[in-house]
Amino acid sequence: MNWRRKSVEQCLALADKKGLRRSLGPLQLTMLGIGAVIGTGIFVLTAIGAERAGPGLMLSFVIAGFVCAFAALAYAEMSAMVPVSGSAYTYSYAVMGEFVAWIVGWNLILEYAVSGAAVAVGWSGYMAGLLQSLGMPMPLALKAGMFAVHGGGVNVLAAGAVLVVTALLIIGTRASAAVTSVLVVVKLAALSAFIFIVMPKIDWAHFTPFMPFGFGSHEVDGMAKGVMAAAALIFFAYVGFDAVATAAEETRNPNRNVPIGILGSLGVCTLLYVLVAAGAVGSTPYQQLVGNTEPLAYILRHLGFVTVGNLVALAAILALPTVVLMMLFGQSRIFFVMSRDGLLPEVFSRVHQRFKTPHVITAVTGVIVAMIAGLFSVSEIAELSNTGTLFAFIAVSVAVVVLRQTQPNRPRPFRCPAVNVVGTLAILGCAYLFVSLPGKAQARFWIWTVIGALVYFVYGFKRSPLAKPVPA
Repeated sequence: MNWRRKSVEQCLALADKKGLRRSLGPLQLTMLGIGAVIGTGIFVLTAIGAERAGPGLMLSFVIAGFVCAFAALAYAEMSAMVPVSGSAYTYSYAVMGEFVAWIVGWNLILEYAVSGAAVAVGWSGYMAGLLQSLGMPMPLALKAGMFAVHGGGVNVLAAGAVLVVTALLIIGTRASAAVTSVLVVVKLAALSAFIFIVMPKIDWAHFTPFMPFGFGSHEVDGMAKGVMAAAALIFFAYVGFDAVATAAEETRNPNRNVPIGILGSLGVCTLLYVLVAAGAVGSTPYQQLVGNTEPLAYILRHLGFVTVGNLVALAAILALPTVVLMMLFGQSRIFFVMSRDGLLPEVFSRVHQRFKTPHVITAVTGVIVAMIAGLFSVSEIAELSNTGTLFAFIAVSVAVVVLRQTQPNRPRPFRCPAVNVVGTLAILGCAYLFVSLPGKAQARFWIWTVIGALVYFVYGFKRSPLAKPVPA
């Protein structure tokens, strides 16, 4: 096994030598984090989560949020100490070695690229529905990919959204952050309106029985059900806060601002999610949400607030692209650092002379994600994405604990409190969510990981700068 490592000092030195423009502040980072987190998970997966857990969906959100909070504290310490692009990949490289870092980076593709494509497909469904209501229905061949359940041709809406977002990212991080901030306000306004309206409509009888399918994950009628089964799925709703860490190299005063962005965005989103879940299952019997693709809008219409329901649906249409933006942002930055480390071709780490963004890898990533979004359906993508995310969270939690033992005197602008307890809880929590996922998703993760290992030993192992002998 290859345990060669690149020290923290080497990570920082390489970032200074071939780095990106620092233009982001704490508010922009927090808004980027909220923009990445609030999306398909809350606007779409609420119905699927209710089908799996019933009113216990509230507990599912709390469990997933707590696991993410523990992982977020580990991310905050590592990102403040190593404020460079690459997120979990870079931290793993500095602590656990090149091979583990490559596997982490390879599986981050499941978190960023795959989930970005899934969100784009989910957005296209909302947009196709809006066009239909306006008397402009789209043919199946243009709104569903050929590999979707009800196969069509190419989902031009999903692919087009990805390409537009890619162009924004190439133009500049600050410009894309400004667009994200505006659309984040739209999402927050929509969710706040939902909470304000449905809370007075809660019927406490809807919370009985609270856990109709029990706590643990088990199969019922061909579907994984139980509070933990829903938590393993709902975890997708929190994916994205760690994308803030990938922006560390483009942040002013990253030692202070990155932890603020990570913890601030996660805190806001967790509070909103619990309130939305309570309002959803408390105001409407969860059985009525089964199979609904726009549950929040449906609930409002069902309660008699038709106009507000339509506005919430419109907010989802306007705001979901911000999630696609942050997923592409995170993926391109991780590829950028892997290229800078020699594990991917050098051309991928080139920075645009005018925009100071990694334009080559951003364009390549955008085209690949557009192809996935244009050809495949959203089904099962969330669970597959969660496997890669949970693996990355475990790696970062291990890294922060190990580094406290091996380099206890290293300056830490942000220190994770009770690191051994928090790190252990993050590792155990992520592992429990992983095994609560369907067996099919777990099997696909291991197949993808084996493919990644083969790619590393065929290409990256010999081309890494660490493979070169050190001069005597």
